[in-house]
Amino acid sequence: MKLRAYLLMVFVVAVWGSTFVVIKGALADATPAAFNLVRMTLAFALLAVAYHRAWRGITRHHIAAGALVGLCLAAGYQFQTTGLARTTPSKSAFITGLVVVLVPLLSSIPGLRPPNARRPRWNAWTGAAIAFTGILLLTAQPMAEHASGAFSLMSFLPDLHSINFGDMLTFGCSIGFALHCIALSHVSPRIDFQPLALLQIGFCAVFMAMSLPFIERPELHWTPRLITALLIAAALATATAFSIQSWAQSILPSTHIALLLTLEPVFAWITSFVFMGERLGMRPATGALLILGGIALTELVSQPHVPTAHEA
Repeated sequence: MKLRAYLLMVFVVAVWGSTFVVIKGALADATPAAFNLVRMTLAFALLAVAYHRAWRGITRHHIAAGALVGLCLAAGYQFQTTGLARTTPSKSAFITGLVVVLVPLLSSIPGLRPPNARRPRWNAWTGAAIAFTGILLLTAQPMAEHASGAFSLMSFLPDLHSINFGDMLTFGCSIGFALHCIALSHVSPRIDFQPLALLQIGFCAVFMAMSLPFIERPELHWTPRLITALLIAAALATATAFSIQSWAQSILPSTHIALLLTLEPVFAWITSFVFMGERLGMRPATGALLILGGIALTELVSQPHVPTAHEA
């Protein structure tokens, strides 16, 4: 069961990484918040049909849980997509990757720590740090583009002077997604994944609709590029992906989910190579290996078994 959860989460992350460039291109035809609202509304409609039997078993507890998770999800996507329109995809991927560090940090707070979960052990912290360093090398521009020497220290250090408003907005998305991951750890072991996926996407759309007038003047230009991006984002990257994550979160620890998310920029690079012929240089390739190393450290070091709510 755990192996299946890991494999399906890798598939989800591959989808998110592969659609990153697609969504960036679609923002030329739509404002960010309007794109998000249409995406989530369409995804909710698909889930409402696919999980129509789940409506009968929904309780007040389910609604409250769905609202909490949906709020975190809406915050993450609003910050991310609005920031993406104002910064580069590589910067957005790097800053979003801060969720790897934020999840164990926030999980160390007793009030946020999921029930029956222990404090993150040394390997989770070390793995997160290694994976974070990998994201830094994979996505951030070097401080000196023409540093002398192939192994110059300046060629590895990130340039932080180019931070703009879009970068700061994207940092808000990493906080939102970290809280979403932790919130799922609290509620998913006690709720079937079908109603949870349905409710979190539905409430996410509601919160996006409520925030839309405060963020922008919505615009949509219905081009084939926009329609294709919306269909991919809604059906595959939202309805299917979050159904899988809602189920997997009831089995896997939140720190492991966060570390798996570090594969997203790796899949983005793979997609760029296949469709655009972009090759990894020494610096980003080193980052990709560090990401895999951080995940391996977390998974291969034995840990005391912490039962999920179902097992308890």
